[in-house]
Amino acid sequence: MVLRETVCLRQLAGGKHCEEIGFGRFLANDAVTVERIVAGWSDRTRAAVDGRHILALQDTSEIRFPTTPDNRRDLGKVKKGMCWGLLLHPMLALDAEHGSCLGLVSGQVWTREDEELAPHADRPLSEKESRRWVETAEAAKPVLARASMVTFIADRESDMYMMWARVPGDGFHLLSRVMNDRALNPGGTLRRAARDAAIRDMRTIELRERADRPARRAELCLRFGQATIKRPKNLREDGLPEGVTLHWVDIAERAAPQGAEPLHWLLLTTHAVGGIDQAWQIVGWYKQRWVIEQFFRTMKTQGLKIEDSQVQSAARLEKLVAIAAKAAVIVIQLVQARTGNDDQPAGIVFTPHEIDTLAALETRFKGRTRLQTNPNRKNSLAWAAWIVARLGGWNGYASSRPPGPITFHNGIAYLRACADGWALRDVYMP
Repeated sequence: MVLRETVCLRQLAGGKHCEEIGFGRFLANDAVTVERIVAGWSDRTRAAVDGRHILALQDTSEIRFPTTPDNRRDLGKVKKGMCWGLLLHPMLALDAEHGSCLGLVSGQVWTREDEELAPHADRPLSEKESRRWVETAEAAKPVLARASMVTFIADRESDMYMMWARVPGDGFHLLSRVMNDRALNPGGTLRRAARDAAIRDMRTIELRERADRPARRAELCLRFGQATIKRPKNLREDGLPEGVTLHWVDIAERAAPQGAEPLHWLLLTTHAVGGIDQAWQIVGWYKQRWVIEQFFRTMKTQGLKIEDSQVQSAARLEKLVAIAAKAAVIVIQLVQARTGNDDQPAGIVFTPHEIDTLAALETRFKGRTRLQTNPNRKNSLAWAAWIVARLGGWNGYASSRPPGPITFHNGIAYLRACADGWALRDVYMP
């Protein structure tokens, strides 16, 4: 999937019908389960997180597939209306210092059932989809045990009292955006406390482009403080404290462009926030959440196009999505490696045969000056990314625009052809 940038079984098979049949049988095999595939997501992540502060990002994405009234492909509804598909809830590990993606950690893939459910408030957490936030974080702890510190980061949907009361622990912190206002001990609400606090600093930050807004600069007012969140009255679970003490950071855009929604984040965290620099650090860590949005785009419209799959069974689609998630994160790692900021090995993406092919191809790009030479350590991922980018048409100069996903796609296609030819040489030449 990484090399061919597709999930289409026919294209993955490279025109070999027997390979296509083999892929189909793999997905149909009852011994191949989503749980075992997801368990394999973290094979290389465990070692990569060693000694680092990890930002563990989690979120949910709805993956919609085309259906007809006569063929729903055994899929459940997603969103509102007449859409059918799967839900993917992954967790990614990022290095807090460099922002580099170290791999997948844990997660879930599922489709909804058709039966009617009891009202949300009448169900325990074990019967709610929202349990995925707690379960994914708990499943991640053994994988991330060798990290120096872990900060779980998520958007507003994860803002549940259960998360704050159960997930934090020795070396494990939480950071999320507030969804609903919170009652405080001894009185008042969180949003009122943030609104009434004095502005502590002003700063301009760069907002990345999103589907619903262009990139722009935003001038932000900073407030921060500490509060004890009161346990909700309607919470059914036993054994939870009557309150949890957290730090909050509030940033609000001072003057948004006409027609643009002002940026306003009210963040809660278990990290201590004792000064302005610490408060901005919390904002900086939360900004890294955009990487998981990039991951979802890589799986969908800007990469593997998972929603175009013609596989007809929901059970097989779940497995295909789980496999595609691992491929998408490898693409993210390759694109990030172009900066050379993190010295991960090329083996997390490429096979030994492909690394040998890259080494052979590198000789054509050895320039006469230092600026035209690969600056990265041989057999590192950054070294491989530099060669792939050159194969895709990048000129190699730091002053040029950095290579993007299209350049890497072209370079990987070229590498695949060369690697196939290299393999044929080994087969047919004495």
